[in-house]
Amino acid sequence: MNQTTQIHSIDTTTLWTALITPFDNKGNVDFHSLKLNAQRQNTAGNGLLLLGSTGEGIALTAKEQFTIVEFVAQLSLDVPIMVAVGGYNLTEQLAWISRCNELAINAYLLGTPIYARPGPVGQTRWFSALLDKSNYPCMLYNVPSRSGIAIPTTTAKQLQHHKNCWALKEASGNLSTFLSYKQHCPKIRLFSGEDAMMPYLAGAAVAGLVSVASNVWPEATQRYVNLTLSGQYQGLFPLWQNAVDALFQVSNPIPVKVLMAQNAMISTPTLRAPLTEHELAANNGLVDVDQLINQWLRTQSQQVIGVK
Repeated sequence: MNQTTQIHSIDTTTLWTALITPFDNKGNVDFHSLKLNAQRQNTAGNGLLLLGSTGEGIALTAKEQFTIVEFVAQLSLDVPIMVAVGGYNLTEQLAWISRCNELAINAYLLGTPIYARPGPVGQTRWFSALLDKSNYPCMLYNVPSRSGIAIPTTTAKQLQHHKNCWALKEASGNLSTFLSYKQHCPKIRLFSGEDAMMPYLAGAAVAGLVSVASNVWPEATQRYVNLTLSGQYQGLFPLWQNAVDALFQVSNPIPVKVLMAQNAMISTPTLRAPLTEHELAANNGLVDVDQLINQWLRTQSQQVIGVK
């Protein structure tokens, strides 16, 4: 279990980076790049989510998955670590949680079982079993575009009373869905699972963001989230919408890995099959949005210095 002392806790972390998994040219996990990127996020104060869809978790072997979590957990970071739990074999997922319970992590992300499309009763039983097994707080994950079905409000409403049900990542892209969770599940902290939605959720008491963009722009995305949560989101829509559109022009995490490789943040843009960097067109606009975001961050930094 986690015995480390951290500066940031899950209760004070408003930005979680859905960390990419870097590979070398042969497709092996690049642990050197993984360490550097985890440390970049640590410097920015961003929590880490490991093995999510952005981290190509389901394309990794069970041994690779555990080795990655163990490796990052041993880096003695100041920020919390959350580990994704996915798939649809309950026995395997319970065993996964049991193994990870022994590592220096802080939370789990619990996804709806993929492919099976269970209803409210099945989902309630699934999540309850995972919550019971966990030694750490858990974030439910509503992403119907990937799982094929949403977490019903009735299920979330019932689960909110479990001692380990801490938060929900809402990634449907639907404002009314977020508001429905907000109304019926007051005990659960709600995070946006989509970078571009943050300004739209500013007035709905969103707790923070689980981000793809922060992989390549850790400090800028942290600033974006802070401004949004403080109500200073005017003017953020066009810039960040264009940036996010560029990062999602083909399947995630293809664009963000390509841009990170161009910026020498990872050694290669290599992905695991069936994903490939060759899906992305040469004229993809990534360099342009990268320059715009970095210029925006410099402007923001100058304004902060001016205030001081």
